[in-house]
Amino acid sequence: MIGESSLSSPIREKEDAGTAASEATQQSGAPSRRALLQHRAIEALRYREFRLLWFGHSFSSMAFWMDQVSRGWLIYELTDSALQLGLVRGVQAIPTLFLSPVAGSTADRYSRKMQILVAQIVDGLMLGALAVLIFTGRIQPWHVYVTAFGMAVVQAFQQPARAAMIADTLPSSHLTNAIGLNSIIFNVARSTGPALAGVLIATFGTGGSYATQALFYLLATIWTVQLRPAERVSSGVRGHAGQAASFGRSIIDGWKFSWQNEAVRTALLVVMFASLFIVPFTTLLPVFARDLLGVGAEGQGLLLTAMGVGALGTAVIIASFGDRMPRGLFMLGGVTLYGLSVVGFAASPWFQFSMALMVVVGFANVCSHALVQTVIQTYSPSEFRGRTMSIFHMSNVVMTLGSMLIGALATLWGARFAVAMMGTAGALAMVLIHVALPRARHIR
Repeated sequence: MIGESSLSSPIREKEDAGTAASEATQQSGAPSRRALLQHRAIEALRYREFRLLWFGHSFSSMAFWMDQVSRGWLIYELTDSALQLGLVRGVQAIPTLFLSPVAGSTADRYSRKMQILVAQIVDGLMLGALAVLIFTGRIQPWHVYVTAFGMAVVQAFQQPARAAMIADTLPSSHLTNAIGLNSIIFNVARSTGPALAGVLIATFGTGGSYATQALFYLLATIWTVQLRPAERVSSGVRGHAGQAASFGRSIIDGWKFSWQNEAVRTALLVVMFASLFIVPFTTLLPVFARDLLGVGAEGQGLLLTAMGVGALGTAVIIASFGDRMPRGLFMLGGVTLYGLSVVGFAASPWFQFSMALMVVVGFANVCSHALVQTVIQTYSPSEFRGRTMSIFHMSNVVMTLGSMLIGALATLWGARFAVAMMGTAGALAMVLIHVALPRARHIR
């Protein structure tokens, strides 16, 4: 049964005990620094390993959001096709779909740090290659597709490893705060990355944006390489199934756990519906920015920046008070608001009003990611966390399918109709979950 009693589990107490011995050393340093880090909103930053992971995430997130603007703008510039805006995301679905389950099992068996490092290095090299191709005038649409596919391969391994590693760097009593801080930096990047990409594209072209992204991945790698995560206890996959257990058995066990745990199952349903129907509206932002609102690449960056500002506000609230929130209620209500805000954005003919709606969109968006991620990690023991988070990140596959669908709908009936239809479907899906799974709103 879902309830507050489930949170006081032996698993969480064991994890807290395992990290308590290192807490004193993490708090060493100047008194003023300790006082700052003891502030409720940033208390997780007291832990060195989490700080390093967090700083590395800040640079990789910045590059990620710059790529969202740059890749869409580049393919639209090369092809002038709304359908290809969806297809360029579609090629990312294949590796994510087939590799995410394997990546989750790998994250539970082997070095999570190494998975993150390899992914960041490969991402940086691919983005650098795109920059060179653009600057030399040799860029072709297939280059955009190949690099999108290649980056999706390594991202499939990086995402569950990074998400699962958060809980390896600090006691689970600080997990909600840590995920909130991760969401803050992700949304700071969402606020500044698109705007920076828009300025760079307008000033130096997309090549300048991609060169900067490659530099950011280099900086992320410098932070990540300094991580010295504690050895994980041999349990779950290693203890209960044995070192020689097959990946197939491990993957099946992860799916079984995710389905049988009601809180995890509900959180995954919420994020999957949001990813299918609502999140893909950003795929059509180049169409809105260039053709419907007439504000160009810089305007597209500002729209995503406004979305990031709203998301940042929610992330700060979650980091400060997330452990006291009725998470189930906020997940469902937030995603419903997300869908309705997207419908409003589709109907807006004014850029300023569209920006205001994007702030609301960003505020609601975090409910479908930060709170869902917190619920999944809170209700998952360490030995399953890599696999449950790999299923969570398969929402990217669902989002990609949604991107292809919304691109096709826009080609047939226009961008405004496509976004409004998808946003409405997402909001109705949350109402359905609320009615069909009444205990979902009581998840803590």
